Amino acid sequence: MKPIRKAIFPVAGLGTRLLPATKTMPKEMLTVVDRPLIQYAVDEAREAGIEQMIFVTGRGKGALVDYFDMGFELEATMSQAGKSLDPLAPSRTNFGEIVSVRQQQPLGLGHAVWCARHIVGEEPFAVLLPDDLMLGKPGALKQMVDAYSRLGGNIICAQEVPADKTASYGIITPGSSDGTTTEVRGLVEKPRPEEAPSTLAVVGRYILQPEVMTILERGERGAGGEIQLTDGMAQLIDKQPFHALKVDAVRHDCGDKAGFVIANLAIALDRPDLGPRIQEYLASR
Repeated sequence: MKPIRKAIFPVAGLGTRLLPATKTMPKEMLTVVDRPLIQYAVDEAREAGIEQMIFVTGRGKGALVDYFDMGFELEATMSQAGKSLDPLAPSRTNFGEIVSVRQQQPLGLGHAVWCARHIVGEEPFAVLLPDDLMLGKPGALKQMVDAYSRLGGNIICAQEVPADKTASYGIITPGSSDGTTTEVRGLVEKPRPEEAPSTLAVVGRYILQPEVMTILERGERGAGGEIQLTDGMAQLIDKQPFHALKVDAVRHDCGDKAGFVIANLAIALDRPDLGPRIQEYLASR
């Protein structure tokens, strides 16, 4: 069983749900308290043992790569002023730790993942959607990597959703369950509630085998006329081990305005330097 060393971050989206903030700024660079969304996802990947982060970007997304570059002028100015460089430590990367590739057309999540095929090669890999901010200890991907070490194959992160929300998710046809893991017997992208096989939904973390790239290569269109990752994964079922894992983590949909605000509150309330002041404000409302 090969280890999970590489992770794909599909970050080419336009972030239209968060306009106008995302008109000139990548949505992944919007800050939750004091660090951008992409930093949380990269930190989660590092904790899980990921060695190489693959950013699948689009036009106007250069800030994502620049953020993880060394800021010589900023660091020199801070050093001269006697200020600590510790706040910049998470944004520093090792040589070759982050690479980027362009998704030149918005053809869907499956297409974005496929764009990284040459970098992934013949290795299993993780996929993280930074919009889904997952807060847990250990992190969601670390829990998935631990499950992968026992089960092998493909592991997808899943959670129960309200029945009337199935049309917003990839939905699992469940098989046998063992604690937090469920055998995946089928996958369908964004089914109407009356057609959904369950309310167990796929959320933005995946561990996949490289064979999915060959399936995505065909360019088959699914829901919304896009190349759907869910459709590609579905073709691996019965050919490889395939499980869903309910992780011990809280998910915040930061691609949604309300979810973004709630994520800021949740993280701020959990911090000793900010929590008391935020609680005082909320109590006064």
